[in-house]
Amino acid sequence: MEVAPTGGKWWRFKYRFDGKEKRLSLGVYPDVSLKDARERHTQARKLLADDVDPSEHRKAFKAARAQKVANSFEVVVREWLAKNSHNWSQGHGHRILQRLEKDILPWIGKHPIADIKPPQLLTALRRIEERGAIETAHRVLQNCGQVFRYAVATGRAERDISNDLRGALPAVKKQHLAAITSPNDVGGLLRAIDDYEGFIVTKYALRLAPLVFVRPGELRKAQWQEIDFDHAEWNIPAERMKMREPHLVPLSRQALAVLREIHQVTGDGRYVFPSMRTNTRPMSNNAVLAALRRMGYTKDQMSGHGFRAMARTMLDEILGVRPDFIEHQLAHAVRDPNGRAYNRTAHLVERRKMMQQWADYLDNLKRGAQVISLQSMASLSNIQKI
Repeated sequence: MEVAPTGGKWWRFKYRFDGKEKRLSLGVYPDVSLKDARERHTQARKLLADDVDPSEHRKAFKAARAQKVANSFEVVVREWLAKNSHNWSQGHGHRILQRLEKDILPWIGKHPIADIKPPQLLTALRRIEERGAIETAHRVLQNCGQVFRYAVATGRAERDISNDLRGALPAVKKQHLAAITSPNDVGGLLRAIDDYEGFIVTKYALRLAPLVFVRPGELRKAQWQEIDFDHAEWNIPAERMKMREPHLVPLSRQALAVLREIHQVTGDGRYVFPSMRTNTRPMSNNAVLAALRRMGYTKDQMSGHGFRAMARTMLDEILGVRPDFIEHQLAHAVRDPNGRAYNRTAHLVERRKMMQQWADYLDNLKRGAQVISLQSMASLSNIQKI
């Protein structure tokens, strides 16, 4: 025992290694009892017998422990998010972080990522499952898998343990977002939009939505600098697109008319559809949905995303437009026979014609005109031949 002039007492082990005298602290008395000090001394002597320096062994152990703490699951999660943030919209990355902060990090965030076992991850996922959020549980599992694969690539984990949990969660019951696809019902919806008496900016957003059928977030965040009236185009930058690729929306005469009207109201600001409270922010992400509910459309009838499903279905099944033209305009990942992704201007001439044809068709529906589907025309032709 070494006693300092100030009264402190340390257990010390003095030994020789490679011809040099060295000392190893075994703890402070009385926090470490004589019995405990003897046990530590015995362990140190065993290391010496195996030709291992107890002092260097302790340093290596502390370094390994510090490395594990530095490579905790939470540290790797935040590093992975930072590395990939440029590939996502700001909202997408924020939603991933929120999910992990709420459902995963409180339970395994402090654990070294290399030490996490499948049952530990499953236990955390079960908590999500138990509250009935099955789809969220699957999304969180997918995100965790991405984090583990990043850890493997950067040398912090041996493998992606999320693969061991395939089939461990209940299957998600697919629920398609509500959309109106019947011509008569679409006509009624368009007339209801014209009669809407709510906030004027929301009304114009509702009028433009079926004409451009972009995603709700892309619509509400539209900026005047993106609208090219001379070339009848709306150029959406990559950072606001789900696929992180710029998107071009040809504007029909009807769409341009709507934009020119709303420009008289909001044209001196940044956003085409600003918030009701301030023109420095876009309209609320619930504005269009709330307006549909106010118009009497339930969640099982129509959603803000439903304008996309409406266009996809009716352009294909009724107007007979080529599916790849439609998919391009929906900004989906469409590839050519050689596996190459088409660029933003692919089939632009055809898409311009399609958008105008679609707008004219909607005008007919709004007026209550009867539009016969391609299938009905074929059947009628066969009847006439008979």
